[in-house]
Amino acid sequence: MQPFSYAKVTSQEIAIATVNQDKTAAFIAGGTDLLGLMKDGVQTANILIDINSLPLADIESQANGIRIGAVSRMSDVAFHPKIQECYPVISQALLQSSSPQLRNMATVGGNLLQRVRCGYFRDPVFPCNKRTPGIGCSAITGYNRMHAIFGASEHCIAVHPSDLAVALTALDAVICIQSAEKARRISIHDFYLLPGETPEKETLLQPGELIVAIEVPDSAYKSHYLKVRDRAAYEFALVSVAVALDIEQDIIKSARIAFGGVAPKPWRAWEAEEFLQGKPINEATFRDAAAVAVKEAKPQTHNEFKIELVKRALIRALSVVGGKS
Repeated sequence: MQPFSYAKVTSQEIAIATVNQDKTAAFIAGGTDLLGLMKDGVQTANILIDINSLPLADIESQANGIRIGAVSRMSDVAFHPKIQECYPVISQALLQSSSPQLRNMATVGGNLLQRVRCGYFRDPVFPCNKRTPGIGCSAITGYNRMHAIFGASEHCIAVHPSDLAVALTALDAVICIQSAEKARRISIHDFYLLPGETPEKETLLQPGELIVAIEVPDSAYKSHYLKVRDRAAYEFALVSVAVALDIEQDIIKSARIAFGGVAPKPWRAWEAEEFLQGKPINEATFRDAAAVAVKEAKPQTHNEFKIELVKRALIRALSVVGGKS
């Protein structure tokens, strides 16, 4: 691991200015992903800027929703009374994300920015376009059981690892960002990028910008998060699904669906949502919606099973939210 310096700051302005002055600097809060990347030699930083003392850990109710500070610990968010009552899909996603020890340390901002868990990306021995653009993607011809069936490209087929990001995508959350010059609010749908020809670019976050909060709008939606994985704890998703439904007299007025473990970003199932609108809550409706959701799937050599898994996971999650489980 390359030696680095460490600085603890108490001002957002100083934190951002320090990172702007040294392009190799990085913000650190929980450090649960960053330090692993540095130990593996995938990422380097000459100086780490500790932002834990910044006033970014509040969870505040607002007139039109809730604002979650970026340095809020995952455990604090998961067990927050309003989150559990009004946004259960967020709490469920966080509680299935990792071990209690990691949830007590990791922050929501860091969770949204964690890097892909592709073994070829995490091991510098293998060529990886995400680490070094133009060098090739080892996963395409390698073992790709965990990789994408939606949204991939010939340059990268890795999947986004965050459970929280999937839940927030289903709730139309907004990412609040601050730079030295201005504040920005970006829809989570736009925040994450597909690999295309530039797999090294994962988000719209620019150098020197800091995520300061996540805003989630109020809604009448009932929600649920379902995660399918190889083992019951501390494992990344093979397939996950966040479902939010607005239901009236057993008719779906509106639906929001996002998948995890299947694409380079949280994957919004727009066509399945449109199909469900105005449909009755029953097994036939859910089966047909699942078929729509996987129409565009393009599996790799070792992960065709994910297509059926997506369908079954969606049917199960819809059944839970619709009260038909």
